[in-house]
Amino acid sequence: MISNQILQSTLEGLKTITRIDLCLVDEEGNFVAGTLNEAMITSEEARNFAESQADSQSIRESQYFKVFGDSGQLEYILITYGTGDDVFLIGRMATYQIQCLLTAYKERLDQDNFIKNLLLDNLLLIDIINRAKRLRIETSVPRVVMLVETDAENNNVALETVRGFCLDRPRDFITAVDEKDIIIVYQMGENETQEGVFEFAKSLLSFLKEDGRFKAHIAYGTTVGEIKDVSRSYKEAKMSLDVGKIFFAERDIIPYSQLGIGRLIYQLPIPLCKMFIKEIFLGRSPEEFDEETLTTINKFFENSLNVSETSRQLYIHRNTLVYRLDKIMKTTGLDLRVFEDAITFKIALMVSKYMKYMEENGY
Repeated sequence: MISNQILQSTLEGLKTITRIDLCLVDEEGNFVAGTLNEAMITSEEARNFAESQADSQSIRESQYFKVFGDSGQLEYILITYGTGDDVFLIGRMATYQIQCLLTAYKERLDQDNFIKNLLLDNLLLIDIINRAKRLRIETSVPRVVMLVETDAENNNVALETVRGFCLDRPRDFITAVDEKDIIIVYQMGENETQEGVFEFAKSLLSFLKEDGRFKAHIAYGTTVGEIKDVSRSYKEAKMSLDVGKIFFAERDIIPYSQLGIGRLIYQLPIPLCKMFIKEIFLGRSPEEFDEETLTTINKFFENSLNVSETSRQLYIHRNTLVYRLDKIMKTTGLDLRVFEDAITFKIALMVSKYMKYMEENGY
């Protein structure tokens, strides 16, 4: 059902143009929206009109009109206050306007339902093609699925905020399949690359953060050229959001193409991870390393195993750094100055972080 807020805004706009008061009630005569005090409504008159065969009727100082939906079912009764041909004509025009709103809303609802089922792999290929054609949705254009996770208490508010940002992008689809994330099926422009998608994500993030509205993280999948493959981009976006929380907590935008080895680690079974960690750290946990050791390791990796640059950034003597690296080698058997050992150690740290995340989230 179309929201009362939209109907109220429509009637207020019509009054501004026509200077005629209008009101919408349901078939029981209950107030829905209007530009006057609802106490002026006579419910019995509205009910009698609803039961009559007439599509419009003049009752006392008012004109009554029936507003039908696509299926021919009575949706609302429109009441215009005043008499004369002008008031009657305005009432007919307002009725037509609201019926067009109902049709547009129903089409959007149908499209929204189609996109949700498409994302969740609930449709057969033949159904995808036929329904897309019926809903006038292009099937062979490049698209990317984005996931927007906000800290908004009410996801519907966040959803409408994102829709407001995308008003100038009518070919995008914005929906939600749960109470947590907002989904954007982003249609790329001609010759647009993933860099353009990233810029859009940056603009959306900035929009959501301004005036302290919401904090958000955005993840997106790879580009797909056919609508039947949109669900694949959606799954990639979901993985990106999860992997980003584990390995790239400092990033607000996480493209699937930049997940690197984290994407592989995320798909490892936990028992295998435990076995790997036990072998690498000889039964110890990386969490047992003191903060100084972990800081040294991370800074050493950041500087591509460069001893001089790492010691400079840590404000320590080169020999002190060498001593710390030797101490790590004695503990783990891995010399971080050797590329192969450094790779093994880096992967082990990432696996440990993955295991901790899964444990904290009850997986």
